[in-house]
Amino acid sequence: MARLATPGVYVRENNAFSSSVVAAPTAIPVFIGYTAKAERGHESLANTPHRVDSFKEFLNFYGRGPKISFSIKAKGNSDYSLKVNPESQFHLYNSLRLFYANGGGPCYIVSVGNYSSGIKLKDLQAGLEVCIAEQEPSLVACPDAVNLDSKECMEFYRDVLNHCGRETRDRFALFDVPGGHQGRTYDSKDVINEFRDGVGHNNLAYGAAYYPFLNTTVVSGSEISYRNISNRKELAKVLIEEAEYRFLGGPSTPAPAPAAKAGAKGAAKPAAAKAAPKVDARTQQKFDEVKKEIEKLVSNDGSPSVLDQNLKAISSTYNAILREIKDQVNLMPTVGAIAGIYASVDNNVGVHKAPANIGLNSVLAPAVNITGAIQEDLNLPVNGKAVNAVRSFIGKGVLVWGARTLDGNSQDWKYINVRRTLLMIEQSVKSAVENYIFEPNTPQTWMKVRIAIENFLTSMWKRGALLGISPAEAYEVAIGIGDTMTPEDVLDGVMRISVFLSVARPAEFIEITFEQRMQEPVDESVEGEDGEEGEDGDEGGEE
Repeated sequence: MARLATPGVYVRENNAFSSSVVAAPTAIPVFIGYTAKAERGHESLANTPHRVDSFKEFLNFYGRGPKISFSIKAKGNSDYSLKVNPESQFHLYNSLRLFYANGGGPCYIVSVGNYSSGIKLKDLQAGLEVCIAEQEPSLVACPDAVNLDSKECMEFYRDVLNHCGRETRDRFALFDVPGGHQGRTYDSKDVINEFRDGVGHNNLAYGAAYYPFLNTTVVSGSEISYRNISNRKELAKVLIEEAEYRFLGGPSTPAPAPAAKAGAKGAAKPAAAKAAPKVDARTQQKFDEVKKEIEKLVSNDGSPSVLDQNLKAISSTYNAILREIKDQVNLMPTVGAIAGIYASVDNNVGVHKAPANIGLNSVLAPAVNITGAIQEDLNLPVNGKAVNAVRSFIGKGVLVWGARTLDGNSQDWKYINVRRTLLMIEQSVKSAVENYIFEPNTPQTWMKVRIAIENFLTSMWKRGALLGISPAEAYEVAIGIGDTMTPEDVLDGVMRISVFLSVARPAEFIEITFEQRMQEPVDESVEGEDGEEGEDGDEGGEE
């Protein structure tokens, strides 16, 4: 207040309105995993939560994904087997592509190493630990965790639940079921049963799991060529075998050696090789040309792009190999897409909307076809550890078809949107009430706090987050001596506030009853004989 010493006019402005409560962010995930690099200029971003607002920013700070690398093994008769190399088994990069394809926005990245270090439990645990001090993230996702062995993956998942439900109490975890590309077997090796047994029993309301993996379109065919095969000599062998069958009727094969005669010295000499069927000179010439082109895989002659196009033109096996590689690298965990769905729903509707019955972009189909019968156990297990299904529907596409937390037996916290709505309200009110720390613990302060909270909850009710035909039915805020505090609390400097909420729950099950009924008899008094109308009609009645 200005000192009134000099004669004059003094202007003083008073605040007419109480402080407001600002909704805490709910759609900002933190992704933990491996990247090509982690630097901003000369500053290292390793093991540091760093916010990025677009996929372009992610590329600038963390680089591109791992090189797609497979090894091939010839099995004879132009048959083969493919195996992905360890340096390619990292999911964070492509999960970010799925995240932005499905409506994602700002997020945090914690890079715990590069692609040469391999996936280690201690790396992921260290990345989770540094997230504690970061206040903005509201979701936790680690797509690389599924490549740990089962026991280590489950240990990490328990750490994440502990991080969300005990250490921070302000964020929600997204999980993939390890081995999510496999169907259910309902025995000791069943992937769902192993997940439920391993995830533990603590803080289950702070996480949700999704099954199965997704067949995506993130990696295009233009990104796949023979250069993604690490052992090209073996690839050339497979393709040459195919050409021999195509042009020559099959490769020459040695005839079986005759058994050695009794008393003879040494084994009998092998018989001469069985000659391949005779072919005409023109066919032989075509085979020689194809073989020469295939052998460029080993000699590295010519342009790689030209060789790739030529191999596609002359070999169906080569095209099949590229398709198989593409399918394998596009088989991905769900958490990237699911985090994008959460962000999209939160931004367009609100955190109170269940993130389900939403279509997934850049996804062809789930890796396992889930039927209604299969989903019964996923959604309503005896132990309550629900797993949300991703299903494909004719005419609708691939949809998220579940909205339950891992604490499915809890009436309070079984639904994802209820748990996350309460988290958002708790953090919003907490941040606003921090402004009143060290203010006088008097009825005037209590009134300001109550009005601020009530105004915020009224706005939440208007948006449909709270259930009730009026604000009085949707929430109640109590504060003051006799309600929440005693005189001793005031003397001890304690202000207690109680907030009662009616949070809207999703209509998970909709039951429509149909019943037939008999045809009702016609009332003959309505019409006269011979189709004439009754007394009140315009025709046939007396005036």
